[in-house]
Amino acid sequence: MNLETNINFTLKMLEEIVNIPSPTGYCKDVMLHIENTAHNLGYKVSQNKKGNRIIEIEGTDNSYCTGIPVHVDTLGAMVRSVNSDGTLRITTIGGNMFSTIDGEYCKVHTRSGRIYTGTMLSTSPAVHVYTDARDKARTEENMMIRLDEKVKSKEDVQKLEISAGDFISIEPKFTVTPSGYVKSRYLDDKAGTACALSLMEMFKRLGTKPKNNVKIIISSYEEVGHGCSSIPEDIDELVGIDMGCIGLDLSCTEEDVSICAKDGSGPYDYDITGKLIELAKKYKLKYAVDIYPMYSSDVSASLKGGNDIRGGLIGPGVHASHGMERTHTDGIENTIKLIYAYLTE
Repeated sequence: MNLETNINFTLKMLEEIVNIPSPTGYCKDVMLHIENTAHNLGYKVSQNKKGNRIIEIEGTDNSYCTGIPVHVDTLGAMVRSVNSDGTLRITTIGGNMFSTIDGEYCKVHTRSGRIYTGTMLSTSPAVHVYTDARDKARTEENMMIRLDEKVKSKEDVQKLEISAGDFISIEPKFTVTPSGYVKSRYLDDKAGTACALSLMEMFKRLGTKPKNNVKIIISSYEEVGHGCSSIPEDIDELVGIDMGCIGLDLSCTEEDVSICAKDGSGPYDYDITGKLIELAKKYKLKYAVDIYPMYSSDVSASLKGGNDIRGGLIGPGVHASHGMERTHTDGIENTIKLIYAYLTE
C-alpha cells in the first residue's frame, strides 16, 4: 500500500489554520477557510446547527460510515469586565494554564468587527513596583489585558466598543524548526485537524478511495466538552484524531502516533484499538499505546451524547499540552499514515 504523505501540504494547512484565531465559540473564520479548502479539492461540505463542518469522502461501499472527528476550537478567553484603569478582566475559555500566557500578545475581537491588540499580564506585572510580582499566583482572577490603545479609564475602553463577551485570542507563535519540530500553541487540535484534512489531499493525489464512506467532522466546541455530542445518524463509528500526551509513565513521544486505549471517559472500543495497533505494526509506524486519565475527546462527547457508535482515538504526540506545545513532523506523518491505512485496509 502506498502511504506516501505530502508533509508540505500538511504543514501549510497547519500554519494557515493555527494563525486563524478560533477560541471555542469563535470559529467562523477558520471554518470558512477549511470549507473553501475542501471545496477546492472537490469535496462536499455541510454543517450542523452549531457550526461544525462535515466533509464527505465517498467510499467503495456506502453501507458503512466512519466518522473522523477533529476539533479546530482552541483555548482562549473572553472579556469579563472593563477595569477602572482601562485594563480588561477576563474569563477563561477552556483549561488554560495562565502561567504559560503571562506576557503573551493577544487580540480582542469586538462584536462590531474591530480587532485590538494587547498583552496578557499578571495584575502585579512589574518587579520594581509590586512585592508579589514574582510569586503571585497566575490564576484567572489575577490576570488582566493591557490594551495597546491610549486608554486610562473604563469610559475610554467603552469608546472603542470593547465590552463584556468579546472574544480574546492568544498569539500562537507557529514555528517549524530545521530538525522537524513543530512549535505552536493550539496543536491541540489543529495538528490533528491538519492530519484529517491531509486525507482529502492523499485520496485525491493517489486516486484511491476509502473502503467505506468517511465523514470528517470539524468540531467547534471540544474544549468545553460538547463538540460532537450530536453527529450525523449514518455514522457507525468514530476514530478521532486529537493530540497524544507526553510525560510521567506515558510512552508516547513527539515522533509517535499515539493510540489511546483509555482516557478519563473510559476505554475505547477494543476491536478498533486492536486494529489500529495491528496496522501500526504491519506498516512499521512509530507508535505508542497509552492511557490518559485527565483527558477526554470528541469521541467521548459523542458517546456521552447517546450516539450508537464504536469509538477509537489516535493523534500525534504533543509535548506541554495546553501550554507552549510541540510535536514533530514524524508524529504527524505517522498519524496520517495510520488513519489512511485504517480507512483503506
